[in-house]
Amino acid sequence: MKPDNDWKQRLGVVYSTNPDFEYDSAVSEEPQTLPPSRQRLIVSIDRRGRGGKQVTLVKGFAGSQEDLSALGRELKVKCGVGGSAKDGQIAIQGDLRDKVTAILNGLGYNAKRGN
Repeated sequence: MKPDNDWKQRLGVVYSTNPDFEYDSAVSEEPQTLPPSRQRLIVSIDRRGRGGKQVTLVKGFAGSQEDLSALGRELKVKCGVGGSAKDGQIAIQGDLRDKVTAILNGLGYNAKRGN
């Protein structure tokens, strides 16, 4: 059972003389994941900050971090390469723009190839 007045949640709150005061902890909700047909994904290539190595970036995903990780995992498995999914984008190792675009379109996403 959690105590009602956990002091760590109240850091930065000024003292209140109101005996009925209850601290509201602002919980940020993750955005709802849009259905695949409403997602507009851009598949592009990037070399910046990676020592000249190429990565395929999938940008524009609107949804929760769990769904982004699941989609990234599925793309990595189907392409047979490594990568990561964070900050609202998926990075797949190598220049696989055509293959990733075809996989995403096959899954029902509205994906198009960028640069």
